[in-house]
Amino acid sequence: MSQSPCPLYRVENGVAVITLSQPPVNPLSHAVRSAIVEGVDRAHTDVAVRAIVIVGAGRYFSAGADMREFGTPAATQEPTLSTVLRILDDTSKPVIAAIEGVAMGGGLELALACHYRVAQAGTQVALPEVKRGILPGAGGTQRLPRLLGVEAALDMIVTGKTVTAAALGAPLFDRVVDGEVLSAALALAQEVADSRPLPRVRDRQVKLPGADAFFQHARRIVQARSPNLPAPLKCVDAVAAALEPFDIGLPKERAMFVELSRSREARALQHGFFAEREAPKIPALPAGTQARDVQAGAVIGAGTMGGGIAMNFANAGIPVWLRETSQEALDRGLGIIRRNYEASAKKGRLTDAQVEQRMALIRPTLQYADIAQADVVIEAVFEDWGVKETVFRTLDEVMKPGAILATNTSTLDVNRIAAFTRRPQDVVGLHFFSPANVMRLLEVVQGAATAPDVIATAMALAKRFSKVGVLSGVCDGFIGNRMLDRYIRQAHFLLEEGALPEQVDRALEKFGMAMGPCRMNDMVGNDIGWAIRKRRYVEYPDQAFARVADPLCEAGRLGQKAGKGWYRYEPGKRDPIPDPEVRALIEAYSAQHGITRRRISDQEIVERTVFALVNEGARLLEEGIAQRASDLDAVFLTGYGFPAFRGGPMHYAESVGLFNVLRTIRGYAARGVGGGAFWTPAPLLERCVSEGRGFADLT
Repeated sequence: MSQSPCPLYRVENGVAVITLSQPPVNPLSHAVRSAIVEGVDRAHTDVAVRAIVIVGAGRYFSAGADMREFGTPAATQEPTLSTVLRILDDTSKPVIAAIEGVAMGGGLELALACHYRVAQAGTQVALPEVKRGILPGAGGTQRLPRLLGVEAALDMIVTGKTVTAAALGAPLFDRVVDGEVLSAALALAQEVADSRPLPRVRDRQVKLPGADAFFQHARRIVQARSPNLPAPLKCVDAVAAALEPFDIGLPKERAMFVELSRSREARALQHGFFAEREAPKIPALPAGTQARDVQAGAVIGAGTMGGGIAMNFANAGIPVWLRETSQEALDRGLGIIRRNYEASAKKGRLTDAQVEQRMALIRPTLQYADIAQADVVIEAVFEDWGVKETVFRTLDEVMKPGAILATNTSTLDVNRIAAFTRRPQDVVGLHFFSPANVMRLLEVVQGAATAPDVIATAMALAKRFSKVGVLSGVCDGFIGNRMLDRYIRQAHFLLEEGALPEQVDRALEKFGMAMGPCRMNDMVGNDIGWAIRKRRYVEYPDQAFARVADPLCEAGRLGQKAGKGWYRYEPGKRDPIPDPEVRALIEAYSAQHGITRRRISDQEIVERTVFALVNEGARLLEEGIAQRASDLDAVFLTGYGFPAFRGGPMHYAESVGLFNVLRTIRGYAARGVGGGAFWTPAPLLERCVSEGRGFADLT
């Protein structure tokens, strides 16, 4: 047996117990797969063994494929998972899966190939491959419908959603227990040791009256929901193949798996998956850096952002003080928090008891003295230097030594904020995205003096908040908003040159953006961008700006909250309605500035906005503001609605070809559109092209 972490083998009362032992989640690595086969073969040759139990060590059965093997020879080295499952199918002694914690992807497929399954009630099971742009490739689409039925199985496979064992019950599981799962599996093994023939899932038949009509309807729904993704439709086709004999359906599943694995969308989705997991890793931290202990938190400001940040603490089970300047503001903030939790309870995501537990963790106060013992305090007040200075000078006075002082600023200089205190080593930026209790991105901004253990603590806190923490250096807008500024600027240049808001939004939403820039600004509030632009006009007088949005704001068109912005909105609704007044305003602006409007293609809209992101991203990498290109992708995938099937702006650029990106940028510079000098190529981009390498190779 391999000496690397792998299944352990023992015999207990005539039952061979094969323990998957590769902590923490027992992935099905090549070593594990090999040892499963070795264990099964060993059990077969032992006449004293009457049954076999496969169980996971620790708190998990198996999370499926070993992600570290993706793209390596080990991923396809025999025995593959398909080979392991075929061996289980051919086993003459009963095999029982004892499932606890999670059985995901290949882990669930392994369980489905066993003759019997015993699960702890809270075990989470899923076939999430569709989220990586593929489908289950080891019989999952063939076996699950044979147990759950076509409709329930198709829903799990097409969505990739996670379900508990208790919710699924029989016939997927032979027993669902509240107690210790291995004991229950061993008891079942004794009961079925002499049962013959063995119940193989593959031998079941799937019957579905009106199958053709059902699958046609399913394809229409899936196509409408996922127009840019091939995997969901292939999932439908694979489940449809389960109606055929297993030996016919299984090769069809495999062929579709291989086809999807080679798709651009799968590569992009998998890139995003790995980008999220790579982002929290900070090679520059000294070896052995330990995070500070966080037992209690505090938030300054109970507005929309502050309330959302407080909810993150409560959701993680961390007591948090919520400080405001008036009882009225405090009550309003707490009311919004409660309504958010109660809305979750109505959707079945929380129980009433959980709502009350979380509300009890949020401690309202009007006094700074009450928060003095918090381990971390996060400021979420108005983006004004005077307000920030007052808050941080006060925190410096009242907070205990060693407390982390964090700012939620989205653009302001964290070093200047740290200078308001006598402990700049304890100051860090924690930039949440609105709504803070929902959005998964958390930019961790490292100041010049920020201590390593503060960064380690911030990343650990992001994990406790179930967020993707991404490290950024200090610059105007950090990673996300600095790149977004260039994206928005190009959108504004396009408007003044000839496009209209609805065309810009439509082109980018067709590209896959969750929301076009004009719709996004209307939702956030056009006054916010206006305030930032006015500051930048002064601070960066040499930079090119399109000021077409300024007259919009001057006319009171501040977005959805005003009932009008780039679009108009009916009372109580958020549907954007193109407004002739906006067209007239834009055309008047163009005429006033001597700009001859022209017809602009959707391709130009996408190229100029997205390549503006890429060019600025290359500058951030060269300046050391971001650690790696994949971090930039993680930011835009988790915080800005960039289409996951394109893998983030930097990955998308490499899929298009950096040569093509650079050539297009130079073309726009030569034409003098979009600010002319705006299109000066980033030196890193030019170097990548000249050396024929990618961003990751040169950073």
